[in-house]
Amino acid sequence: MPAFSASAPGKIILFGEHAVVYNRPAIAVPVEQVSAKAIVTADLRGTAGSVKILAPDVGLETQLSDLSPTHPLAAAINSTTSALGVSRIPACTIKITSTIPVAAGLGSGAAVTVAILRALSAYLGHPLPDEQVCQLAYEVEKIHHGTPSGIDNTVVTYARPVYFIKDQPIEQLHPRLPFTIVIGDTGIQSPTAVAVGDVRKAWQQRKDEYEALFDSTGAIAVSARAVIEGGMTELLGPLMDANHGLLRKIGVSCPELDLLVQAARSAGALGAKLSGGGRGGNMIALVTPNSADKVAAALETAGAVRTIITQIRG
Repeated sequence: MPAFSASAPGKIILFGEHAVVYNRPAIAVPVEQVSAKAIVTADLRGTAGSVKILAPDVGLETQLSDLSPTHPLAAAINSTTSALGVSRIPACTIKITSTIPVAAGLGSGAAVTVAILRALSAYLGHPLPDEQVCQLAYEVEKIHHGTPSGIDNTVVTYARPVYFIKDQPIEQLHPRLPFTIVIGDTGIQSPTAVAVGDVRKAWQQRKDEYEALFDSTGAIAVSARAVIEGGMTELLGPLMDANHGLLRKIGVSCPELDLLVQAARSAGALGAKLSGGGRGGNMIALVTPNSADKVAAALETAGAVRTIITQIRG
């Protein structure tokens, strides 16, 4: 019996993180340079219901039965079987690998979940459609993030740029011209759930102030969509700078992110901001194709543990 495999890309949020949780628009795009992969192989000698899980990147080798049902990997597997009405999985091994840094704002959790949902459903003979994959991945995202917006599972499932408003139909974003982004990783792991939870506490205590910050963030995302679809991508730089300023006021930046943002700007980036939950993780910079290598080098000199140069296309 052949092995069944599936992969899913990473992602970055260009505009609107945190505000998107409060029903303001955000823009996110896939990052194909990094990905998660799941491979399901039948164990012809195993007993039905026996599922071995291998995740060498995080040093995990275990049986599904030994994981808590609330473990994200177990939740992804059990969601698949529940959706298909399968009570006992034919014995198999599920191997999960990923080149996406964990807790860095690149959608690692969502990508792993989507890869499992697709590979396992194919192994069980009923590949899940994208819409169902997206919804099931959203439920698993609640384990990772507490109160997720749904943007990670959406952009990772469809692997296309999206303009996203929580609880509204997905809108695909259509860049008129490609543009280049450099991603700089602080190397600081920062679980999104913690940052989202802290922002919620601050919002509850200073609701009017935070609603105004979210309104301004949402307005930037609206402007950015018009700029991207109008082919005026050089105008994204000032919008990134403004969005980063708002994220600092929201309370999710940190000295390491601010240092990388400034280093990118000083090296010729057209604009830069943190991306994702903040408090560590990644920042992004808008660059010209000719300046991408220079900006990436400047970020590494300033302390980035890795950089990725990616092109955003329709």
